[in-house]
Amino acid sequence: MRSGARLALAVITLAAFAAACGVPRSGGSQSQTAVDCEPYARYGSHPGTEVTVYAENRDQEADLFEQTWADFAHCTGTDVQYEGDGEFEARIQLRVDGGNAPDVAFFPQPGLLERFARAGKLKPASAGVVNLAKQGWSADWNSYATVDGTLYGTPLVANVKSFVWYSPKFFRDRGLRVPRTWSELMAVTEKVAASGVTPWCAGVESAEATGWPVTDWIEDVLLRQQGTDVYDQWVAHKIPFNDPRVIRAMDTVGSVLKDDRYANGGFGPARSIASISFQEAGTPVLSGDCAMHRQASFYAGLWPEGTAIGPDKDVHAFLLPGADSARPPVLGGGVFTAAFADRPEVRAFQEYLASADFANARMRKGPFVSANRGVDPANAATPVDRLAIQLLQDRRTRFRFDGSDLMPASVGAGTFWQGVVDWVGGASTRQVADSVERSWPSR
Repeated sequence: MRSGARLALAVITLAAFAAACGVPRSGGSQSQTAVDCEPYARYGSHPGTEVTVYAENRDQEADLFEQTWADFAHCTGTDVQYEGDGEFEARIQLRVDGGNAPDVAFFPQPGLLERFARAGKLKPASAGVVNLAKQGWSADWNSYATVDGTLYGTPLVANVKSFVWYSPKFFRDRGLRVPRTWSELMAVTEKVAASGVTPWCAGVESAEATGWPVTDWIEDVLLRQQGTDVYDQWVAHKIPFNDPRVIRAMDTVGSVLKDDRYANGGFGPARSIASISFQEAGTPVLSGDCAMHRQASFYAGLWPEGTAIGPDKDVHAFLLPGADSARPPVLGGGVFTAAFADRPEVRAFQEYLASADFANARMRKGPFVSANRGVDPANAATPVDRLAIQLLQDRRTRFRFDGSDLMPASVGAGTFWQGVVDWVGGASTRQVADSVERSWPSR
């Protein structure tokens, strides 16, 4: 292209972008709030383009995502079409195989992202995304979306999974103190059970992902009993899935979740865990039918509307303790963006999602956690979100990613998930661990 034509195109592009700035999103109505498009100038102008996004987030979560990127879409001229699917893990493969891949997908498991990268379906991250990744996240976080040295995506959402939710009033009324060690946690558990209240409530039903809340339990306890080195070896299959140390962790979890005296408060016997959805599993904490619910920081957004979160509110959370009073390792997880298309508008959208601006804007709209270094904990919607962000940003934190999400998808999102459902239903620890070990891919 000759320089004159290039200059003319630049002028037209800038004019189009300037026309969008400060204009209401629709219809020019004076009741609409004008959009300041200056912060989005770095992403260029892409009028008349469309970016399709596919993920598992639905309902309120999906609405908050769409609200957050609405200004980006308006200012760049990009029509961002979002589709949420509760069976994302099962259907994304069908869509890609059928030639109907989305432009961008939000992957809840690095193992699933890796599968598509190795198959040559995902596009390597652009130079802009790579730079933002280096600025925003630690090498560990970036490694989860890196395959054979190539970065394919960036973290979108982070969470701390090592939380126990409880009612401060319930604890206060019964003279209970937040436990600092595992033995103190079990003492609280026994005291609550002796009072006639079933201390723990849980649920693992999650459509195609049913089972994951219990795999989180096992991973958390393994970290506390054996430390990060053994955990890393187990996740990478350098020790077998049914190693005696893993069996011990499973039996420790089973001593809580498979005991009718200890679970499942507000719902029924321990085996009812298999049929209770993870979204509703913590609600008996509010009614006093259950004392504790182990679940991630993102559960802040799943409590019934109007539930206040904080040390003197309806619910709060503490870190699942370890063997001693020292701060235990932190188990967490996240969702990663990756692209099946390589068009300018797709690259621009990826860059926006990789920015601290997006993370901070999303946090202001409701419960949300990001591991981005540019995130301001003061923007957190709840005290638990704030604590999660502080833990993720603290260089002293011994963080480990959800093991089932790092394992091969056929195991982590397959036989492990299904195995723990059988386990809470009555199958033995050895039977389940041996079955998962046999399923591990030979590669």
